[in-house]
Amino acid sequence: MAFVNRVHQLLVAALLVAELTNALVAPSRSSLRAHDAATRRLRMSLDAEPPRAANAGRRPLVPSLDAEPPRAAGAGRRPLLKSLAAASAASLAAPAAAALGPESEYPLWLALPVAPYSRRKTIRRDLGRGVWTFDQMIGIYYVHVPIRMTVVKLRRGGLFVYAPVAATDECLALLKELTDAHGPVKHIVLPSVAVEHKVLAGPFARKFPAATFHVCDQQYSFPVPLPNAFLGLPPWTQPLPRSSKDGNPFGDDFDFDVLTVKPGPGSYYQDATFVHKPSKTLLLCDALFATTEAPPPILESDPEYVRALLFHARDGPLERVADTPENRRKGWRRIVLLFNFFFPGAATPDLGLKPLLALGPFEPYGWRGWKPFEWKSEAKERRAFEAFSQNGKPTILPIIQIILARGDSGAATAAWASRVSTWSFDRVVPQHLDAPVNVGPAGFAATFANVGNTRFCDEDVAFLKAAEEGPLKFSVYPSKLTPLRGRGKCDLNEGLFT
Repeated sequence: MAFVNRVHQLLVAALLVAELTNALVAPSRSSLRAHDAATRRLRMSLDAEPPRAANAGRRPLVPSLDAEPPRAAGAGRRPLLKSLAAASAASLAAPAAAALGPESEYPLWLALPVAPYSRRKTIRRDLGRGVWTFDQMIGIYYVHVPIRMTVVKLRRGGLFVYAPVAATDECLALLKELTDAHGPVKHIVLPSVAVEHKVLAGPFARKFPAATFHVCDQQYSFPVPLPNAFLGLPPWTQPLPRSSKDGNPFGDDFDFDVLTVKPGPGSYYQDATFVHKPSKTLLLCDALFATTEAPPPILESDPEYVRALLFHARDGPLERVADTPENRRKGWRRIVLLFNFFFPGAATPDLGLKPLLALGPFEPYGWRGWKPFEWKSEAKERRAFEAFSQNGKPTILPIIQIILARGDSGAATAAWASRVSTWSFDRVVPQHLDAPVNVGPAGFAATFANVGNTRFCDEDVAFLKAAEEGPLKFSVYPSKLTPLRGRGKCDLNEGLFT
């Protein structure tokens, strides 16, 4: 969304460059395979953790150093390791392909060059009642979260696909198991205008030319408008009606309603919300989230992905933390706070030279240990997380709350929530964080009852509130609602923006 880009484009730009550089300078997998045996010996000398059988997937987890992705800095620039055997000194990193094989490769990753780059593992989960989720991962600076596709069995045979993810061989093979059992993909829907969903939907739809492909009707490109063909959308793309009352191409299995808000000139927010009536399941994209402190299964599915949890569990730049359930939960709590608030109140940011001067030639997790946040204490971090999570109670992403409050001051959001609340459902499947969320119409309506007034800590929303009252004031429409605010101070100490 162009609006979201205005909020944090300066913060994200440098990280995008770093992410892209990290991916492009990686040595080839063939050269890494040649050093696999030497790397195992090096891991043993460094007392790497043994494999674990937890989070059972298709492959067993391997030691945490196996998760280190290939980095050009690894070869020829490690003077501290010259005393080790020559074979061991050749490389610190085991091949990422040791756990993520060619079936997870996605060659179109440069369309949005963020983690996990080309290596996109897929997990399929059966939610019951003819509904499945396909989880992949997306993120920047190890702030990694699930990105999800939901597949629904149609009563008259065939499948409905909502919010496509990267069409890797692994993803398509998992989907083929469903098409073999339930019939072909008949309908595909892109329910958002957000770039992280849009760049994946077109290539996915091209894999199923016999299926209909509907997209929200306010697709855009930034900084210049481009036709759908230039956005990767196939020629048979059709605009999705704003409501099933305006025409329903999906039959009587679904009702749908598209939340549409125009927060400022040249930008739209849209979220196409569907209720699958046979399973009483509500599908929405980004308007509602929920999470507990348990890390999502996709982040525990592979050592390369677990690294993100351990990276954020550190309290020092070069600290090597044990791979324990508690440290995974600690890392996930911090990821959630960074994902939602950018500058959370429980952390002191330092984007200057001090964290750069602390970088080391060897560190186990990546980014050479760069740590531009100091967490004040675990107690304060937990207090902030609990205010956000409330043990999995649904909420709205803070930056989405700012968007929904603009334009008509929340009137469109209130009307949409009122319409959706008349439907019969007992669970919600968002396309990020946890799913399913066990909530019905009353809980859904309550989530959207007071946009802008959050249950979060004042210190956590301070940065976004300052942006809303400052730079954004000149680039978005005014609102009659008050600026984003929390429930009150949580004793996280004064932060950069409070």
